[in-house]
Amino acid sequence: MSIVIVGGNDRMATRYQDICKSFNHKSKVFTQMPADFENKLGTPDLMVVFTGTCSHKMLGAVKKSSEKNGVPVDHVHSSSVSALKQLLTDIKGRKYVRS
Repeated sequence: MSIVIVGGNDRMATRYQDICKSFNHKSKVFTQMPADFENKLGTPDLMVVFTGTCSHKMLGAVKKSSEKNGVPVDHVHSSSVSALKQLLTDIKGRKYVRS
């Protein structure tokens, strides 16, 4: 499963990727909003937004991209390692189907 993580702490970006890899998921992490952000999101199987550390502008781009491509979005308030692990454990049994 491919996952895009939006928000979080700059120093934790590689840690987020390592955690996703341990759950056998490919991941991209955006802690800051780069130029042409909407196109860089791509069409993953799931987008995760750490709402506590995500700007409104980034959240708007995620929402627009998810509606356009039919990608599900999970919102998590905390940007901690344990919150990401819990989310990945919770989605293990779920099937994400694009509409």
